Amino acid sequence: MQVVAGEVLTGKVTGLTNFGAFVELECGKTGMVHISEVASTYVNDIKDFLVIDQEVKVKVLSVSDDGKISLSIKKATEGEPLTARPGAGAKPPRRAAPNVWQGGRQQTPSENPTLDEMISKFKQISEEKMTDIKHSNEAKHGGGYSRRGGRR
Repeated sequence: MQVVAGEVLTGKVTGLTNFGAFVELECGKTGMVHISEVASTYVNDIKDFLVIDQEVKVKVLSVSDDGKISLSIKKATEGEPLTARPGAGAKPPRRAAPNVWQGGRQQTPSENPTLDEMISKFKQISEEKMTDIKHSNEAKHGGGYSRRGGRR
């Protein structure tokens, strides 16, 4: 059976790589689906979408002179998008945000500070932190005096 560009065929996934999947077509020939042609969404890991021996519907994009067959799952299933397998690519829960300035959380919820009050509070806290940093740096560098005896 001759494979022609534009045909929609079914096949079985025979191999997975980090750049795509090899699919054996119903006619016995093997083609490759590039990772960008697997799904209409971004595919970071092809194993999240395909497994070996999975039956897939593919569209033949091209057949080169040397017999290489380029396939697309995305274009063959445009009406029915391929989604990631359930539980595939499950990521561990994110850690809590680091301890950062929270805009003066010590105020009671009933107070509604104005923008000017929030800015002045932020400025006050920033100045306190900068003073602490300056003191810390001076302690590390000999109190602010150079080795030659003069003030820096």
